[in-house]
Formats: sequence, structure tokens, C-alpha cells
Amino acid sequence: MAFLSRRQFLGYGVGAGAAMAFGTGFLAACGGSSSGVNLNSLSLVQRFPKDVLTPGRVRLPLSLATKDGILGSDSLSGLPKELKFAITDLDGNALYPAPFSVAPRATDLPQPYWPVVAEMNEVGIFMVTLDGSDAAGAAFQIVSPNDVSMPTVGNKLPVFDTPTVAEPRGVSPVCTRTPAPCPLHDINLRDALAMRKPVVYLIGTPAYCQTGTCTPALDALLEAHKDLGDRAVFIHAEVYSDTSATTYAPAVSNYKMTFEPALFITDETGILVERLDAIFDAGELRDALTRNGIS
Repeated sequence: MAFLSRRQFLGYGVGAGAAMAFGTGFLAACGGSSSGVNLNSLSLVQRFPKDVLTPGRVRLPLSLATKDGILGSDSLSGLPKELKFAITDLDGNALYPAPFSVAPRATDLPQPYWPVVAEMNEVGIFMVTLDGSDAAGAAFQIVSPNDVSMPTVGNKLPVFDTPTVAEPRGVSPVCTRTPAPCPLHDINLRDALAMRKPVVYLIGTPAYCQTGTCTPALDALLEAHKDLGDRAVFIHAEVYSDTSATTYAPAVSNYKMTFEPALFITDETGILVERLDAIFDAGELRDALTRNGIS
């Protein structure tokens, strides 16, 4: 298997499915739609951050694009109900005997995505490709948890004091959701992790999200909170400290975040059991909560 340096990997990804690229730390936005598309005309668009994936259950959300832009949700009628994806090493050798059949996720999202989920137990550089397309696949890297600065699954979620309505801690507004702030800013993360209950913690900014996925993510979280509020502690934290959207809030600086949104789910002991990165819809959120005993 070929291994690349971090510099080589980041360069390699630009030509291999990295249409959703990192700008000054956060994912850049893309748009456009099409319908009745031939699979061979499609390329993969990475909706996951490049350098924070660690061994274990790996989630690779992907959108699709033609030369005119990313497919919108109105394109689904022209596509199969499930698409097939393969995961290979850089030499093209398949790591699994059968492709992954994946249905699209698109609840309240302008662009559908296909979350490929696989058990990846080795560090290295790999590719995910779309069956039926001759376009280059999307490169992704599995790294040691020791090389990831943000919280990783299997470790304690780091404790710090998040802004609340009562104690905003220099963040104004505490919530940018409109027309009214969300109700998930009453409990400090430090206090929540001491309550011996699962914690569901979202970092994202509805007003300034560059991908357009933060508002649907927060709406999905609020619906889950309405139904399951007594089963876990639900918290939302903003990305920026003020309306200039130039200074990162404690949620970002403490966790060294390079993308948004991100959802952290812990067990009752504060161990991070699952993390949803960059894009997820209401259905995938509910699935993650159920998988971790919050239902």
C-alpha cells in the first residue's frame, strides 16, 4: 500500500473528489443542481474533513456533481434509489469484497449526500469511488487519534465552560438561530458532563455557516430534543464570538475545530461514542442517537 506525507495527501485530494474544499478553516460552500444524470458524468464531492478520521467506524458523506455544479435534491428522481461505492487502497485494490449500497440523505437539505460507513482499522491513505463512474475517486486519510487535535471517539469529551444565556462568556449572541434563539443554551457543558447522562453537543452557526448545513443540523437537533430531552442533555454552541464572524468562540478554539457543524455524542460517563462531521440530516441524527442508546 502506498503512503503519502500530509503535504502530498492534501495536494492529492485536490484532484480526487475534493470539490468541497477547506478555506480559512471551514468548508467552502457550493451550489447548483441537475437532473437525469448519467453516472459516468458524475464526480464525488467530499463532505467530510480530510484529516480527523481515526481507526474504527468511519463515516464518509459524499455529494455528487457534474461540470455544472453539485446536484441538488431535485436531482434524486433521475438517480438510482441506492448508489454503490467501493473503498480501495491507492493502487486500486478493493478493501471489501462487495461495494457499499448507500441511499441518499436529503431531509431539509438543498443538496443530497450519500454517507458511506465502513470499519477502517489501519492508518493510511485510501480512496472511495462511485461504481459506474470513470471520474477520480475521493481520497481520505485514516490517522492515529494521537495526531488529531479535536476530540476523537473512545476518549473523554474535553470539559470546558460553554456560553449560556446566564453566562455568555463573551459570546454575543449566544445563539444566531432566527427568528428566535434555540433553547439549548441553558446548561454549561461542564455541568452537563457531570450529570451522569449522555450529552449531545452541537457546534455550528446558523447565521454564518458557509456550507448551509448548520441550520438543518440544529433544526434536527431541536426536534430530537423535543422528543428525547429527558434521555440526554442537549447543548448547542456557536462558532463565532460576535456578529463580525471573525473571532472564533470558545467552542471552536477549545476543540481546535477546522470545520462546521460537528455533533458530539457521549455516554453517561462522558466518553465520546460518536461524532457526526460536516453534514447530516434528521434521519441520520436519529439513527446515531438510537445506536447509542438515546431513544
